[in-house]
Amino acid sequence: MRRIHHVGVVVKCLTDAYRFYRDVLGLPLLKEREIPDQGVRAALLAAGDTEIELLEPLDPTTGVGRFLGRRGEGLHHLCFETSDVSKALAALKQKKTELIDESPRAGLAGQIAFLHPRACAGVLVELATPPAGEDVSHASPLRLKRLVVGAQDVKHTAGRFQALFGFPEMAMNGGPRTMLAVGNGALLVVPAAEVGGTEGMVALSLVAEDFFGLTAALRKAGTPRLEGTGEVTVEPTGSHGVHLHISRYNFP
Repeated sequence: MRRIHHVGVVVKCLTDAYRFYRDVLGLPLLKEREIPDQGVRAALLAAGDTEIELLEPLDPTTGVGRFLGRRGEGLHHLCFETSDVSKALAALKQKKTELIDESPRAGLAGQIAFLHPRACAGVLVELATPPAGEDVSHASPLRLKRLVVGAQDVKHTAGRFQALFGFPEMAMNGGPRTMLAVGNGALLVVPAAEVGGTEGMVALSLVAEDFFGLTAALRKAGTPRLEGTGEVTVEPTGSHGVHLHISRYNFP
């Protein structure tokens, strides 16, 4: 797995979500398309060498529509880029991994396939092979630092991602957390008790190229947030259900 290709976010309306993700955060819109077989209108916005995918359900009876009805707006899935989805699926099948897609299909990110959340400790994981020649790096005022995953058993969940995808563990200052490197980003697995008992994806952490300019844009837009000297936390009511942490620094 080369990198985190994108993180999927379910929203009620793309137009409304653009007002925050594109207009306030400044993330460039790369592509938008209706995908009938997934029952969504989807858009990819650049966040450094990663992307954020916004998903608007076309019908409340689709999978994404039911997700929105049950859980509301928020984090939906995590996508890893691989050079060959077919080969990746074959390798996962040999490991007896539970899959949603037995073979690749067309998606906004290229050739894609989904693994069942039961295979990845409650996280819906997508694999994608982008079209040949597609640029993986885009000018963007923000880039993904890490995705935070809540788990009842941190070591078991981190070990599951390592066993399936081979992600190396990154050094941390002790504590009951585990960080795995994925390209230039990371997965941070934390105890569910630290994040309100939530298991699965719980938050995104981004780094701002111009932190002070970004905080000024958030203030101007009236986005609900908590400001610190080196980090601003956007409340989910302002970011379409996503716990969003934006920092001046890459570490810690």
